[in-house]
Amino acid sequence: MNFNKGLIEINQLDEPSLNIFNGRLIKKINLAYETYGALNTNKDNAILLFHALTGSQHAAGGNITGPGLIEGDNINDRWNEDMHQGWWDGFIGPGKALDTNKFFVISINYIGSCYGSTGPASFGYDGKRYGSRFPKITLSDIVDSQISLLKRLNISKLHAVIGASIGGMMCLSLSTRYPHLVKNVIPIAAGINTTPLQRILNLEQAFAIETDPNFNKGDYYDSVYPNKGLALARMIGHKTFVSLNELENRAKSGIIKSADAFTWYKPSNEIESYMLHQGEKFTERFDANSYLRLLDAWQRFDLVGESKSKTKFEVFNSSKGQNFLIFSIDSDVCYYPEQQYELASLLEKSSIENVHITVHSKQGHDSFLLEPNLFTPHIKSQLENEI
Repeated sequence: MNFNKGLIEINQLDEPSLNIFNGRLIKKINLAYETYGALNTNKDNAILLFHALTGSQHAAGGNITGPGLIEGDNINDRWNEDMHQGWWDGFIGPGKALDTNKFFVISINYIGSCYGSTGPASFGYDGKRYGSRFPKITLSDIVDSQISLLKRLNISKLHAVIGASIGGMMCLSLSTRYPHLVKNVIPIAAGINTTPLQRILNLEQAFAIETDPNFNKGDYYDSVYPNKGLALARMIGHKTFVSLNELENRAKSGIIKSADAFTWYKPSNEIESYMLHQGEKFTERFDANSYLRLLDAWQRFDLVGESKSKTKFEVFNSSKGQNFLIFSIDSDVCYYPEQQYELASLLEKSSIENVHITVHSKQGHDSFLLEPNLFTPHIKSQLENEI
């Protein structure tokens, strides 16, 4: 699978309407992105793909070298074996759900993340990493920054926007705030707001990171990283990404390993070993400050407020003319199917065409990454019937 990768610099002084970081000014931001397929002459076959919480711009194909974009940063150190294969490789390519013989697919790393786009681990103009100085961001800020990249690519109309998990939330943000821009909206395992359970889990993860003795208010880059806190945060989140039955199945093939984090307590079964391993390997590929920024953006997602609506029943009034394909995963305990039923109901109340598919899977939330065969026929039908 061939792809192009690049870096685009946005000087906020040249983009006065780009309200990033809730009004806070960072003089220049970088956006790392990859594209697949070719933009047609009419420039109307583009698909914008939003990744999940800790994903990257590398959605398809093999990339063992990493972004390799910013001199002096340690991006490539985080580009371990788990990152080499595109996270949606089974969905993108000739004849696949996102058919690159027909569509131009764009995948962009989020501001605040750590794979080439500007985030807390990036260097500021003073030659120092932003660390604690990197401000809060919102999911709408991420969407706005990606709209700026589309403008640089001279794309004024998207054939579709697709995303799962918080990427699905950003699909909804774009569809309601830039209704003229997109024709097809495909949110997968997402919702219109952050649920109480998600808020509790996100709080637990943030607490784990900030109470690590090495966190140092986010200024740890020249010292010891807060890996124990980040590993614990990942363990808290991971159990919602995979169904409990699947966790058990994966753990059966695992090997009990020693855990240096414990003194008196000793892990004694496979599922404990599996969870510890998931936490440890996550610290090798992601940054704690980035995790906090993105968790916080998820925590404060407010589609009603962002769309300047008075109630949730008015949110999609601006989206008339768009076509929605909504996916639920019946075993999902991160974004429960009830959240997608609510979304479909709101669309129907606004007389907006939508198709709601419930995928039957034993994988849980991560089904959208692992089982392209369950999603592909529906996505292809939506995209190709609307050409």
